[in-house]
Order: sequence, then C-alpha cells, then structure tokens
Amino acid sequence: MLDPAPSRSRTKPRTMTRPSRIESAALDTWLKTHSSWELTPGGAITRLYKLADFATGLGLVVRIGCMVEKKDHHPDVELKWGSVRVTWSTHDAGGITQLDLDAAQATDAIAG
Repeated sequence: MLDPAPSRSRTKPRTMTRPSRIESAALDTWLKTHSSWELTPGGAITRLYKLADFATGLGLVVRIGCMVEKKDHHPDVELKWGSVRVTWSTHDAGGITQLDLDAAQATDAIAG
C-alpha cells in the first residue's frame, strides 16, 4: 500500500555558496600559464577559437553547452563562420572567480 502522505522535511533549504572574485595576482599567474586567454576591459576572460568552418564551430558550441548545463555556470558565446569566442565571468561576484578559471580550462579540453 502506498503511503498517502509522504513525510515532509523541516530542514531549511540549502543555499549555494557563491564564489568570490579571484585576487589579481592569482589571475595574472593563471593568464601567464594560459596565454590563449585574455582579460577583457569588462572584467572577464575571453578566448577566440579558430575553426575550419561554421559546422565545426557549432559542434564546439553544443559541446560547451552540454558541459555548462551540468555545472550551472554559463559563458557568453559568439559563433561566427570559422570561429567561436567564449567569455567567462561570474556576474554574481562582479568579475572572475575560480569557477571561471576552471570552466575556461574545461572549455580548452573540450576544444582539444
């Protein structure tokens, strides 16, 4: 027999801890070891991937999209014929966080 009234938990809902902006020195160090990424005037990191054609770029965007949906952290993506630009920042933190650096590295791994 099915339980007619499932129990309800009285615990408080969990809130996600948002990351804080990364220190300038740490960001500078990361950028030195990831030279394809650039700092934007708006406080984000960006990279342009040059690709063979539009279809290849679209495939990359779809693969990035699948990854970011799982992480619930989304970049700005610009798709053009022969290129994809990916830009990472954490809007809640007002700049770049460790989430963005990790996501940029994951994006590089996806792009190959």
